[in-house]
Amino acid sequence: MKCYINNYEEVTSLKIAAIAGSNANHSYNRMLLEYIAKDFRDTDDVDVIDIRKVPLFNENYKGKTPDVVADIDRRVAAADAVIIASPEYNHSITSALKSMVEWLSYELHPLENKPVMIIGASTHEQGSSRSQVQLRDILISPGVNAHVFQGEEFFMSNVASLMDKDGNITDPGTIKFLEKCMREFKPYAAAINGMVAKKEEANN
Repeated sequence: MKCYINNYEEVTSLKIAAIAGSNANHSYNRMLLEYIAKDFRDTDDVDVIDIRKVPLFNENYKGKTPDVVADIDRRVAAADAVIIASPEYNHSITSALKSMVEWLSYELHPLENKPVMIIGASTHEQGSSRSQVQLRDILISPGVNAHVFQGEEFFMSNVASLMDKDGNITDPGTIKFLEKCMREFKPYAAAINGMVAKKEEANN
């Protein structure tokens, strides 16, 4: 898949760290990321990151980062871009996702200057819209300093009726819009990475 957005140069491939913001054994948001990894496997390397084994953030771990967190730090740092799939509970992101971001903004900072796209799925009508707004504010806060994509917003309402048991999206309109979001995110990510590289070069 090749894409051109405005004056951005052509982007054909990205290495993407895809974080599922749920620690539930059955997660539609993890399934959504796995669908993206499968659907874009011919053009992009999508690494789906499971946070189920990540412990609750605790400052008592200072200087002793848990191995599972260190592994996620490495995978995010190695990526060209990040996608975070956020569920919504009580009009908010999950405690598991908030804890994950806290780990990645305490002693480790792999999200700094990283292009990030927020997506989400929910079994209800709102489709994680409130949690995405909250997550956007968290990701641009000091210590995190991510570059959050401001384009299309993908929040998948009534997901249980739009995915089959194998994790395939069954609605053609949803697939088309998801692919549009990805096409627009890729050149944005490339532009951010180019800007960051130039800034680092100028500072050296």
